Amino acid sequence: MREPATEPRRVAGPSRRATRGALRALAAAALTLPLLGAAPTPASPGSARLQHAFATAAAAYDVPQSVLLGVSYLQSRWDAHAGAPSVTGGYGPMHLTDARTALAASDHHSSGTEDPRGDEARPPKRPEARAARTEELPARLTTLPRAARLTGLSPERLREDPAANVAGGAALLADAQRRLGEPGSDDPADWYAAVALFSGADDTASAVAYANDVYEVIRTGEERVTDAGQQVALAARPGLAPDTGALEHAGLRTASAAGTECPRTVSCEWIPAPYEEFGDGDYGNHDLGDRPASQRIRYIVVHDTEGAWEGVLDMVQDPTYVSWQYSLRSTDGHIAQHVKAKDVAWHAGNWYVNAGSIGLEHEGFLTDPDAWYTEAMYRSSARLVKYLAEKYDIPLDRQHVLGHDTVPGTTTATIPGMHTDPGPYWDWRHYFELLGKPLKATAGKRAGIVTIRPDYAANRPVFTGCETAGEPCAGHGSSAVRLYSDHDEDSPLIRDVGLGSAPTTGVNDLSSRVSTGQQYAVADRWGDWTAIWYLGRKAWFENPGKHPTAVPAKGKVVTPKEGLDSVPVYGRAYPEKAAYPEGVPAQAVSPLPYTVLKGQKYVTGGKVPGEYYYAVTFDEASHQVVRGEDLYYEIQFGHRVGFVRAADVRVTSS
Repeated sequence: MREPATEPRRVAGPSRRATRGALRALAAAALTLPLLGAAPTPASPGSARLQHAFATAAAAYDVPQSVLLGVSYLQSRWDAHAGAPSVTGGYGPMHLTDARTALAASDHHSSGTEDPRGDEARPPKRPEARAARTEELPARLTTLPRAARLTGLSPERLREDPAANVAGGAALLADAQRRLGEPGSDDPADWYAAVALFSGADDTASAVAYANDVYEVIRTGEERVTDAGQQVALAARPGLAPDTGALEHAGLRTASAAGTECPRTVSCEWIPAPYEEFGDGDYGNHDLGDRPASQRIRYIVVHDTEGAWEGVLDMVQDPTYVSWQYSLRSTDGHIAQHVKAKDVAWHAGNWYVNAGSIGLEHEGFLTDPDAWYTEAMYRSSARLVKYLAEKYDIPLDRQHVLGHDTVPGTTTATIPGMHTDPGPYWDWRHYFELLGKPLKATAGKRAGIVTIRPDYAANRPVFTGCETAGEPCAGHGSSAVRLYSDHDEDSPLIRDVGLGSAPTTGVNDLSSRVSTGQQYAVADRWGDWTAIWYLGRKAWFENPGKHPTAVPAKGKVVTPKEGLDSVPVYGRAYPEKAAYPEGVPAQAVSPLPYTVLKGQKYVTGGKVPGEYYYAVTFDEASHQVVRGEDLYYEIQFGHRVGFVRAADVRVTSS
């Protein structure tokens, strides 16, 4: 049974529908004053202008305000991003898409020349990235021009002004309800199908997953201050049960989830990556395996695509290209699976990590701070990661849910070319909240470990090189925290000897920064500054008590055993030479140019075996896992993780 509507009632029936066009015109006119910057009325203080815009648009287009707020929250969490487009060309609180305009103004580029496969037993594989297709844009990427036609407002105003943007979203919802043949209604339960269509999805499963998320937001309620300082609230409707029947008339295709390994709470389809030979003894674009029976899946690696959805799908279906297990679409969080979890994809640039991980590519760009990710994609990704973590017993922490930027190089030569995505603008703090593992203090103030946890919106370190080398990037919230060689911002940045270059503030330079959720052992304190052990030395960051950049934590740390002045750090945990059977060439256990010195401590993510997955031929009959006697500890050594031999260190609790 439907819960009674509690929102103010308006006159329903044919007379209201007949006047819809007039109401649209009135709405456009009514929005003119606030859009032009007129002073808000006493009933709408400056910090509540956006809330007033939702109320105005809801009344003008006969859309329940809770539905409008719920859709907007799932699109953008009500943020306007100062008029900058999302990764898929979506603008404003309603994420109205104008992809052609956004793409025309973009110049995205990322750093890294790594071999995604990362297996020295085979020649390097470095396929060239390709431009995304833009000649034919799907409907989900052109909602802003449609909103302009419905409202009579210019595309510029819809892109740049939050109030106009909200009106455009309301007009699209009202139009979806009309196209479904449904009458106007004040009851939020009657708008489920219109919300599903608003997603822009062309298949029922994606539309349903999107609508379910919106109605979950409406049921639980939300309240927050936006990136523009606007207070917005959505009152909870805990018993709201939407009417899903009208979706049968939406004309959406049926996308089968057959063959996928996804939770039922997401929209997922099987778009397989090919396992094919293509001449000269070469094949692609992944390796067959038998995980987790053959070896554990220990990691989930978060990537961004550096390209748009259609082009990314083209690439992963090319046997000469590389691969990953899942792609996630920004507009609605839809997921495509390409490689089974049992098989090994070529994605992280480190064969040890590839052999024990699942790779997730999120539609987006590293070097555009304003090319923001939608809440829909964050939520879909978190549901997938929670499902995978439970299925394969993967801890939900930053030493097991890795960014591609925290995967280490396998050898000294590979360090400079390792990729740096998803970069400083991925919101790790919010992501872990969605994972059900919020980052919080777990120890007393003087604990020997800290978890990096700045306020994403308020934390705005300066980065350069997003568009032009050396030029400042647009100011933006960030998960990254800058490190210095002393407790002073004028002191030198931390140098990474593995990179072989002077440290910079470049958006792709990881030498002197840490990321939200990472944990480090405390090396020293000075006033509002904290030092951590990082890349073999003390590294300082500002950590004021009233607005902390990091919170105290408990955990385990490693330090060199008694009698050792230093121990080497490795980029992979490979077996000792004696472990390799005849016919399998032994892989070098070569240290990186880093050491853990006597007296230093590094947080460990746990003990791992020395393993190597030998898979260099198309015929999987020769594939085998080599497992040695040597054990390693994974540690948070710098921005990237590393490995130390268990025989070299002792483990203590902090």
